[in-house]
Amino acid sequence: MQILKVISKLMSYPDAELLAHADELAEAIQSAKEISPPMRAELIKLVEFLSRQELMDAQECYVGLFDRGRALSLLLFEHVHGESRDRGQAMVDLMGLYQEKGFNISVKELPDYIPLYLEFLAQGDGIDAREGLADVHHILAMLSARLQERESPYHCLFDALLMIAGVQLDLQPMLEKAAQETRDDTPEALDKVWEEEAITFGMGDNNQPCPSQNQRPFAAKEELAEPVHWVKNSSSGVRANNPL
Repeated sequence: MQILKVISKLMSYPDAELLAHADELAEAIQSAKEISPPMRAELIKLVEFLSRQELMDAQECYVGLFDRGRALSLLLFEHVHGESRDRGQAMVDLMGLYQEKGFNISVKELPDYIPLYLEFLAQGDGIDAREGLADVHHILAMLSARLQERESPYHCLFDALLMIAGVQLDLQPMLEKAAQETRDDTPEALDKVWEEEAITFGMGDNNQPCPSQNQRPFAAKEELAEPVHWVKNSSSGVRANNPL
């Protein structure tokens, strides 16, 4: 599904290649039948928004959104498992699925990085891709809501993925929740995380539990779903035994 590759590229850290091929991306979007004409127009607006900027400005905008704080993390399991041990097993399961389908990734890439996940779905058929997106639709919807709250044009990428998934979802409750959330990307919030994760040596106060037992930065994070464990499915290569 070509449109997933386009969305993956637009969701990745902007580089000179992206800006140089903006016209080609717009053409690919215009020919995508999986999304409606209004949605195609929204994606093309994002391409135009990026192409009008200097590369460093586009990169700074991207980092400010996706690389500061956890609310807009592009790592799927950040929003499901947080720092729990289940996250490691989910990574192993998803990596195993990639390998089973002949999808090889760099050792430097995390398997739950959404642009990478889209590249994986793009190599399968339409049914598998839609089911794979439907499995994570609550994460996609919350990311869209948070980006809309920050008035970022990037939200259309997640709206398009929800449309491709065929999920009928009322975003209003998520928009209201996003509006009430405390931003986790401010200097004060980031400083607080460093303070909470400070390393201590020795046993400390014997009456206090281990820091790993009682410290969880951004603990107000939503509980979107049961832990996702990726497994093989007879009808689809991309399914979860606890789908979102």
